[in-house]
Amino acid sequence: MPRVKVQLPETYLLTTEIPVRITDLNYGAHLGNDALLSILHEARVQFLRHLGHAEFDPATGLGHIMADVAIEYKGEGFYGDVLHIQMAATDLSKYGFDLVYWVKNQDGREIARAKTGMLGFNYTTRQLLPLTDEYTARLRGETA
Repeated sequence: MPRVKVQLPETYLLTTEIPVRITDLNYGAHLGNDALLSILHEARVQFLRHLGHAEFDPATGLGHIMADVAIEYKGEGFYGDVLHIQMAATDLSKYGFDLVYWVKNQDGREIARAKTGMLGFNYTTRQLLPLTDEYTARLRGETA
C-alpha cells in the first residue's frame, strides 16, 4: 500500500507553539490523530491571522474552506509536550494553496508532517473566491 508523503518546503513563514492537553490523548496514552488535526486547525488560524486574514469573517462571509488533508505520522506526542509547528504555503493557485505543517516536540523530535488544501471561499454565495495578488504575495513571504 502506498504511504502518504508530505513534502516539506525549504523555508517557513511562521512557527507556533501549542501544548498537548490531557484531553488530546487517546486510549494509547499518546496524542490522538483527531486531536492532532484539531491542533493543526488552531495552528492554521494563527498562521492566517499572522498574514492579516481570517479563516472565516462572519461580517463579510468571506474566508477559506478546507479541500483536503494529509497527515504523515512520524512519532508519538505525549501530555506535557509543547508542539512546535512550522508552517508554509505551497502550491499556490488562483483559488487556493496547500498549507504545510512540520510538527516537532520541544526536544526537536519529529511528530508529524501534514498539509491542508485551502481554498478561498465565499460562504454567502457558496462559491470559490480567487486569492488577491496581495494575499498571494503574503503567502509567498513577500513583503511590500
